[in-house]
Amino acid sequence: MAKNNGYKSQDVIIQGGNMATTGGCTGGTEVKITYDNAALKRMDVSGDKTIRGIGKNGVIKGKGLNLVGDNIIVQNIHITELNHHLVWGGDAIYMQGTNGGSTAMKKIWLDHIKVSKIGRQFITTNKASTDSMTISNSDFDGNTDYSASCDGHHYWSFIFYGVTKFSMLNNYIHGTSGRSPKIGGEAEAKVVAHVANNFWGNNTGHSFEIGANAWVLAEGNYFSNTRMPLFAGTNGALYAAGSNDQCSSTLGRVCEANTLVDSGSFDSRNGETALQQIKGVSTFVDYKPDEAGNSQQQQQSSKSNDSQQQSSQTNGSQQQQTSGSDQQQTSQTEQEQSGGVEQQQSQSRKLAVQTSDIEKEWEQTTGNFGVGKLD
Repeated sequence: MAKNNGYKSQDVIIQGGNMATTGGCTGGTEVKITYDNAALKRMDVSGDKTIRGIGKNGVIKGKGLNLVGDNIIVQNIHITELNHHLVWGGDAIYMQGTNGGSTAMKKIWLDHIKVSKIGRQFITTNKASTDSMTISNSDFDGNTDYSASCDGHHYWSFIFYGVTKFSMLNNYIHGTSGRSPKIGGEAEAKVVAHVANNFWGNNTGHSFEIGANAWVLAEGNYFSNTRMPLFAGTNGALYAAGSNDQCSSTLGRVCEANTLVDSGSFDSRNGETALQQIKGVSTFVDYKPDEAGNSQQQQQSSKSNDSQQQSSQTNGSQQQQTSGSDQQQTSQTEQEQSGGVEQQQSQSRKLAVQTSDIEKEWEQTTGNFGVGKLD
């Protein structure tokens, strides 16, 4: 329901219930809505694939991606306009593992992507999910005409459920009001996350929402004009690096302190418990800030055999999937090349820019999506 403040609210697509159980809302009023079905039917991306946009032409409108396989790279694309006027309008990127969600995917890299104007999550993981994923140098833009918080800021941002291990490095997350990210909170979840050197800006609600069965190390991040960097609660475990470093004794290295400017507090919750879980993931332990641009996923995938899909601007309602094939056809141009594709490196993102300057770097990035020039 709108707050009569000039901003528009999101309506809700009923999820198998009725007006009393709309998937989070109560006391709803029935209205007629129209939406694009394409956004609710994501494109499948199978294993050993690279989708890489050229310049700023790699725009996918009205349809998200469902990653199903190992060794997948998604780079330099913009996913946008997924029924952003509706809750449950569509996720941009979704993954739940392979074999019906029973087997964890490996080596997933999301780099220099942009997501904007969506109905639901930027990224969602569930079930077996992935045991090695890096999200880097990307632009998650929550500015919207419609929002659940009725303030022009997107609330449904990230949900990391399932049995998931991931890193978030050098990303720009702005214009949101919640779940930025939401990690854990399900009985079946077991999420271990390293969130480092990201910039949160202009967040009217909460950023981190840590639930049960989540263990998170957050270091070297920058919060600007973020009302609540951490949602209140007691569940889960978060080590938020500050002036009193505890990493040296547990991880054998110093963790970079987080920085807060015109923002709320960001304190650890069951911090030592979080570090004990982080200790079991070698890529998190071995992390060095000056290597943040060269993500773990780049190192893991450098020798892989990929089929590369280079996508230009498409319309989700016109996209088709080819049954029984690894190829996805879009309305305009999508080229697929088989064989070994050299791993594209982002050498310029070796943290030549400090985390506090990520917003400025994003503003100056004109030739591709995300934060920093893509070689």
